[in-house]
Amino acid sequence: MTKVDFLLHDGLITGFTIMDHAEYGEEGSDILCAAISSAAYMTVNTITDILGIVVGVEVKDGYMEVKLEEEDAPKAKTILDGFQLHIQGLKEEYDEFIKIKISEV
Repeated sequence: MTKVDFLLHDGLITGFTIMDHAEYGEEGSDILCAAISSAAYMTVNTITDILGIVVGVEVKDGYMEVKLEEEDAPKAKTILDGFQLHIQGLKEEYDEFIKIKISEV
């Protein structure tokens, strides 16, 4: 099961952590893991390359952690809200394979 933890500060997403594989399909052909990973990388690339915001990113097998400075969160709000909406949509479709947590930081 993939766990996604959205980090909020004053109602704005300031980062997220994705942990573990969804185990929806075989490794290398798991469409759910691919959808989550693709959305996460698109989110980070848009924030860094399009918006020009520096973020802290740590990536390992089955793990991604992304953190923004609090003052940058308003600039990245739209893309981060869109990412959260996308993950929530995937959870509705694949409920037993995704867990979402919201943590106030």
